[in-house]
Amino acid sequence: MQISQGEASDWSTREGRGMPLLVAAVNLQPQLASVTFATNNPTLTTVALEKPLCMFDSSEPLSGAYEVYLYAMVDSAISWNVSVQDSTGAPLSTTFRQTQGGRSGPYKAVAFDLTPCGDLPSLDAVGDVTQASEILNAYLVRVGNNGTCFWDPNFQGLCNPPLTAATEYRFKYVLVNTSTGLVQDQTLWSDPIRTNRPSPYLAIDTWPGRRSGGMIVITSILGSLPFFLLVGFAGAIILSFVDMGSSDGETTHDSQITQEAVPKTLGASEPSYSSVNRAPPLDRAEVFSSKLQD
Repeated sequence: MQISQGEASDWSTREGRGMPLLVAAVNLQPQLASVTFATNNPTLTTVALEKPLCMFDSSEPLSGAYEVYLYAMVDSAISWNVSVQDSTGAPLSTTFRQTQGGRSGPYKAVAFDLTPCGDLPSLDAVGDVTQASEILNAYLVRVGNNGTCFWDPNFQGLCNPPLTAATEYRFKYVLVNTSTGLVQDQTLWSDPIRTNRPSPYLAIDTWPGRRSGGMIVITSILGSLPFFLLVGFAGAIILSFVDMGSSDGETTHDSQITQEAVPKTLGASEPSYSSVNRAPPLDRAEVFSSKLQD
C-alpha cells in the first residue's frame, strides 16, 4: 500500500498528540530481490529483499555511524502503520520469540551497516564465482535464513529464524544513528509478501510453537518404524532356527532302486531276447560258413 508524502509527513507531528513518533522521510518500500540475483524467491521459509542502498543518503550526505534495522511482521489489517519505535524515538528491540514470529507485532530480524553509495561493489563482476557471494551480501538481505538460533539456548546474537510457509509478511527498513541510539529515518512498510505454499504431503507448519496434521502423521510413522523393524528382525531369527532344526532331523536314505533285472515270465506270443553280447545260434553260423565256402 502506497502512502502519500503528506501522510508520511503527518506521522512526524503525532508526537505532540501523545502518540509515538513515526519518522517516514523515505517514501519508498522494501522490494523483493530481482530474479537476476534470487531465482527462487520467496521460498517456503525465506524472503530475499533488496537492501536500501543509496536511499537514506539520497537527499543529503550522512555523517556519523549508522545501522539499518529490518523489521518483519505477519500481515494484518493494521500492519501497514504499526510503529517500530517507542515514544522516545528509540527503535524497538522486540525479538522473534517475543512476538510469536511477528504475529503480535514487528520484530527486529536483521541489522547491518549502511554502505555508502560510492563503496558498493560493481555488478559487472557478479559472474565471477569468487566475488558473487560478496556482491550478493552487499545488495541483498535474506529474512529467515538462520535455522538454529531459535533452538540454541546459548545464542547471543540477533535471531533470524525461518518464516512460516504460505504466510504474508510486511517488512520495513529503519535507519538508526548508533551515536544517539535513535531512529534517524525509515521506509514505509512493504506490500504483503507471501512465502511459498508447500505441497499437500509436505504441509508442515514451520512455526516452532505449532504442529500441523502432516507433522503429527509423519512423527507417528517414524515413531512406530523401529517397532516394525524389531519385529521383522526377531521373525528372521526365529525362521533361521526353524530351518536349522528341520535340516538336523533329516536322515540320509539309500536308493531303493536296484540294478538287478526282475525275471519276467514270457508268454507264448512274446519272443525271447538274449543278450547282445552272445554269439549267433549254431544253425545260423553253419549257414553263414557254407555261404562263405561257396
